[in-house]
Amino acid sequence: MTSFAELKLAEPIQKALAEEGYTTPTPIQAGAIPYLLEGRDLLGLAQTGTGKTAAFALPILNHIFSNRRPAPPKGVRALVLAPTRELASQIGESFAAYARHMKFSYAVVFGGVGQGRQIEATRRGVDVLVAAPGRLLDLIGQKYIDLSSLEILVLDEADRMLDMGFVRDIQRIMALLPKQRQTLLFSATMPPSISDLAHSLLKDPATVQVTPESSTVDRINQAVMFVDSNSKKDAALMLLESPSVARAVVFTLMKHEANKVAEFLNKNGIRAEAIHGNKSQGARERAMAGFRSGAIKALVATDIAARGIDVDEVSHVFNYDLPNVPESYVHRIGRTARAGREGCAVSLCDAEQRAWLKDIEKKIGKPIPVVTDHPFHSEEARLSTQRPPVLGGGRGGGGGGGRRRSGPPSGGRPGGGRGGAPSRSGHRSGPR
Repeated sequence: MTSFAELKLAEPIQKALAEEGYTTPTPIQAGAIPYLLEGRDLLGLAQTGTGKTAAFALPILNHIFSNRRPAPPKGVRALVLAPTRELASQIGESFAAYARHMKFSYAVVFGGVGQGRQIEATRRGVDVLVAAPGRLLDLIGQKYIDLSSLEILVLDEADRMLDMGFVRDIQRIMALLPKQRQTLLFSATMPPSISDLAHSLLKDPATVQVTPESSTVDRINQAVMFVDSNSKKDAALMLLESPSVARAVVFTLMKHEANKVAEFLNKNGIRAEAIHGNKSQGARERAMAGFRSGAIKALVATDIAARGIDVDEVSHVFNYDLPNVPESYVHRIGRTARAGREGCAVSLCDAEQRAWLKDIEKKIGKPIPVVTDHPFHSEEARLSTQRPPVLGGGRGGGGGGGRRRSGPPSGGRPGGGRGGAPSRSGHRSGPR
C-alpha cells in the first residue's frame, strides 16, 4: 500500500492527514487499518514509534464518522486504555488532530490531577475516551462513566500495562463491557501473559506484526563510554554539547539523580528538565511541551516516567546510568530512530554497572562498540569485575562533575571516528 488514499478513509480524515503532510502509511498502519475498517479484532505487535496510534485512531474515527450517533450521557463509544498519563495525553492529541474536520468529542482521564474537569468532560458522553486504568475505575465506581454501550476497545502497550501491575484493573474493566464489541490489542512483545490476555479478549483476530525488536535496535547507532562515576556529569555535558544533538532523552536509575543531572546541565548552558514520579502532572506536561517544541534540549527521565515519551524528533538517547534489566535498554533506546529515522544511543558505564552491560549485549545479541577517544575514559571501569549494586542504583555520578569543561567538546563520534554524533536523517512518512 503506497498511499492513505488507497485506504478509503472518510474525506474529513483524509483532509486532516494531508494537512499534517502524511501521504504514505507506515507498515503497521498499512497492515492494520484494512482489517479494522472491516470490523475485525486485531492483535498488533509493534514497537513505539512505528505509527501504531494512527493505526487504531484512524479506523475508529472513520467508524464514528460513518455511524453518526451521539454517545449516551456518561457513555463512551470507543475506549483506549494506556499505561501512563503521558501516553494517554498524546493519544488524545492525535485523535484531536486527525478529527479536526469532523464533529467529534473525546476526553482523556488519568490520575495525579483533580477529577472535576474529567467528570465534566465525560458528563454528556464522548465518542472516544482515552484512559489510564486506575482513574477510569475510580470514575466508573462513582458512576460518572458508563461503558455499557461501548463499541470499540483498544489496549495500547498491553505488555507495559501488565508489567506495571494493571492486570486486575484490566480484568475489572473487561467485566463491565458489552460482549459485542471490536477489540484491539497492541503490544511491543509477546510473552505468555500477553498471549493469554489476547486469547481471552479477542475473537478470531487478525494479527499484524512489524518492526521486531532486533530491527529497531539495528537502526540505532549504539556506543558505550567507560567512565568513572564522578565523571558522568561532565561526560553527559560533552555529549549534549555536540551540534548534532537536536533532542535527547537522558536516562537515570533514580529520581534524585535525574534532578541532579538536570540541574547540572542547566547550570552549564543545556536547557534540561527532569521527569519522574515525584513531579506533578502539570510539571511533567510543561516539560513534555517544551521538549516537543525544542525549547528543552534534554529530558532527564527515569524508566517509568519515560514510558509516555513518544516524540519522533528525538535524535539521541544517553544512558547516564545503565538499566539493571536488559529489556529496559531496548525500550530506552527505542525513544530514538522513530518513524524510519536513524538514531544514536550512547551509554556511560562505570565500574559498578559493568556487569549490566554484559547482560544487555547478550540480550541484543551483539557487542556495543566502545568509544575510548574522549577525555573521561576509564580503564578501571572497562576492566571492572564488580558485582552491580543489589537495588540497581549505581553511584551514577553522585560526586564531582560540578565543573564546566574548558575548551570545545571532543566531538568523538559514537562508534568511532571524529566529527560529532550522527545527524538525524529520514522523514516521517506516517503519523504516530
